[in-house]
Amino acid sequence: MTSIANPKGTGILIIGDLLAFIFSLIATLAIRYWQIPSHTLLASHVPAFAILFIVFILINFSAGLYDKQVAIIRNRSQGLFIRAQIVNAIIGIIFFYLMPVTIAPKANLFIFFIISTALLLLWRIVMFPVVSATRKQNAILVGSGADVDDLREEIEGNIRYGLAFKESIQPHSSVTETVKAISEAVSRTQSNVIVADLHDPAIESAMPFLYSLVFSGMQIIDASKLYELIFDRIPLSMVGERWLVENSSSALGNRRLYDGLKRIIDVIVSFIGGVISLVFYPFVYVAIKLEDRGRIFIIQERTGKNGKPVKIIKFRSMSGNDHGKYGATGTTKNVVTRVGKFLRVSRIDEIPQFWNVFRGDLSLVGPRPELPPLVDIYEKEILYYNARHLVKPGLFGWAQIYHEAHPHHAVATEDTRDKLSYDLYYIKNRSLALDLKIILRTLQILLKRAGR
Repeated sequence: MTSIANPKGTGILIIGDLLAFIFSLIATLAIRYWQIPSHTLLASHVPAFAILFIVFILINFSAGLYDKQVAIIRNRSQGLFIRAQIVNAIIGIIFFYLMPVTIAPKANLFIFFIISTALLLLWRIVMFPVVSATRKQNAILVGSGADVDDLREEIEGNIRYGLAFKESIQPHSSVTETVKAISEAVSRTQSNVIVADLHDPAIESAMPFLYSLVFSGMQIIDASKLYELIFDRIPLSMVGERWLVENSSSALGNRRLYDGLKRIIDVIVSFIGGVISLVFYPFVYVAIKLEDRGRIFIIQERTGKNGKPVKIIKFRSMSGNDHGKYGATGTTKNVVTRVGKFLRVSRIDEIPQFWNVFRGDLSLVGPRPELPPLVDIYEKEILYYNARHLVKPGLFGWAQIYHEAHPHHAVATEDTRDKLSYDLYYIKNRSLALDLKIILRTLQILLKRAGR
């Protein structure tokens, strides 16, 4: 199924980018010194540039250039690529000015980035689609609902997926009718793949028939797993108690090594981050005092792991201490101050929470903790909302990467339902690699905001 959803994508992109950087360095030296680079010349440049290549890959990673949805340079990914190259160039110049290297950064880096930009564009626009091309297989889609529609639209509109949906079938209340519709569609379209919402009761009833098709060479794909692989989120319409039991057990059981390493990283990074961030405290203190002479910090109660309350500390951004006591309309008497608006946009108001991470109330990465009054509302309105409390809440979250403009502590049921699909994805797939990706992507978002 991986080849159908993401044919050789991320790994090939990274290898291609590295080769583009290497060839760009060789071409740079050849142009700069008007000769084929000798072993000695390469040896004097490779160590420094090798470090930069790793940094460039991390920057591209954090910018989202290796995401499945932007694997091919076009539309919005062109802007991502250009911004990443600008950041790479700035870092390269700073690196060579600060490091005791014996090459001329202005000349060599200028040539290198012109060549590397051209090669990377050539690689991503022309060569990557050819290298990653996958023969499309005829398929039928069995299921209903908005998530199934999104899956069909994404696959039909993207050449990177190895599927071509020939028909879409709505499951019938009658098992006989469902089986008949699938059988006729397979015969009519000569399909050898069926993508079905196996959590739909009507389709689940037809499971013996689907099982029999496997022996004739038919590939049966669970629509929820394909959706997750493509969108990096869990389709809530395909989630049930069985899914939650299976995945919460696999995600939370026997994770002592991961949990132990994560806690060690939390302590080290939060202590270093907390100490470094002390430089902001005097400026925030002066800004808040000049505006309204109020208190600097606020303490808020949030819902933590297993639904237990935790108290977090933040720089005050409102005219009072917002405890989340909302009326039916989702409003509060407090208002965001001018200084508070800047603190929120820049996320500086969250800096004191490094000490919450150090204490163990939060983790660096995890679902963002919500105010208890809002949790009470969402647990009534959103099915399985409490599943996000299976893990420790975090300072950075997978959902926050996709919800930059989420309403600040107001009742927003639909947005929160959307966020829950990302939180469930994190709970199921949490790992040190995913944690690193979340941190890098969050830093990239914060830097983009700071540059506005």
